[in-house]
Amino acid sequence: MPIPYLGVVGIAEALGVSRHAVHKWRTRYPSGSDHPFPEPDVEVDGAPGWRPERVTDIVRWRDGLPGRGSGGGRPTLARQEYLKEAAARGLTRDEAVRALATFAAEFPEMTEQELCAWVVGKWRR
Repeated sequence: MPIPYLGVVGIAEALGVSRHAVHKWRTRYPSGSDHPFPEPDVEVDGAPGWRPERVTDIVRWRDGLPGRGSGGGRPTLARQEYLKEAAARGLTRDEAVRALATFAAEFPEMTEQELCAWVVGKWRR
């Protein structure tokens, strides 16, 4: 049976970013750099592929990017939706971000995108 791999588009969808962002990361952070992008598990005709379980490695890599501290760039679509729903429920941005960090500590196996979708799903019931 074939082994499923995620390409650049699959990684982008899993992280809630564009495929261009993934290409940019791979170019800006090659192997040998201070913060290299996780190497693909396979390449087919020059196209990289990662096992689905490697998404958590890539999320950790992204979270460790320089400058991703306070205010470090535009939030992912999942985070934007989460913050919008949190504001609709009367939470300040700081409260919503602290709550998300608490959830992340409680459920380390979930990516931020998964956590945001899970909380928004609970709120919309």
